Amino acid sequence: MSDVRILEIKQSVFADNDKQADELRRELKAKGVFLLNLMSSPGSGKTSTLMQTIAAIGDKVKIGVMEADIDSDVDAKTIAGSGAKVIQLHTGGMCHLDAAMTRQGLEGLETGDVELAILENVGNLVCPAEFDTGASKNAMILSVPEGDDKPLKYPLMFSICDVVLINKIDVLPYFDFDMEKCIENIHMRNPNAKVIPICAKTGEGIDEWTNWLLEQREIWIKEAELSN
Repeated sequence: MSDVRILEIKQSVFADNDKQADELRRELKAKGVFLLNLMSSPGSGKTSTLMQTIAAIGDKVKIGVMEADIDSDVDAKTIAGSGAKVIQLHTGGMCHLDAAMTRQGLEGLETGDVELAILENVGNLVCPAEFDTGASKNAMILSVPEGDDKPLKYPLMFSICDVVLINKIDVLPYFDFDMEKCIENIHMRNPNAKVIPICAKTGEGIDEWTNWLLEQREIWIKEAELSN
C-alpha cells in the first residue's frame, strides 16, 4: 500500500490565523484603536452589559460595536439605540470570528472615529476561544444561571480571558451558585484573570468593570507611544 499524505489542517489554520491576528493588532495600535473581544454563552447578557458600558463611558471614549451572529440584526438594533456606532456581522453559519473576519468587520465599521472597538463574538464557550481575533484584550461573561462549574468544563475560554464578568448576581439567592468557588475555579485556569461580579440589569459592578476597561486602554496607549 502506498503512503498517504497527511496534512495537518487544524494546525495550519491556527498558525495562519495567529499571524493575521498579530498583524491586525499592530495595525490597530498604530491607528490608536483598542479592540475588545467580548465572549460568552447565548443569553448571558453580552448586549445588556454593552448597553450599560456605553451608557457609563460613552462620553469619555468613542465606541464602535461589531455584533456577530449567525443571523438576525436584533442585537445591532438594540446597540444602535444607545447612540454608539454599530455594525452587524453575519458569520454564515460559523460559530466564531477569526482575525480575517474581524478585519472585515472593522473595515465595515470604519474605525477612523473609533477609539474603543468592541466585538461581541458569537455566543458559545468553545469556538470563539480557539481563534485569536487580533483583540487588545479578551473579556467574557459568565452568568449565574449557567453555574459555577463552567471554568472546569470550558478551560480554554477561561484561560485566554483577561477579565471575567460574573453577570446576573441579582438572582444569586435563587441558584445554587457558589461565588467563592467559581472565582477559585477561574483562577485555577487563569491566575491572572480579573473577576468582576456585575448585574447588567441594575448596573451593579458596572463602574468597576468600565474603570478596568478604561485603565487597560490607557496602559495600551502608553505602550503604543513607547513603541513608536
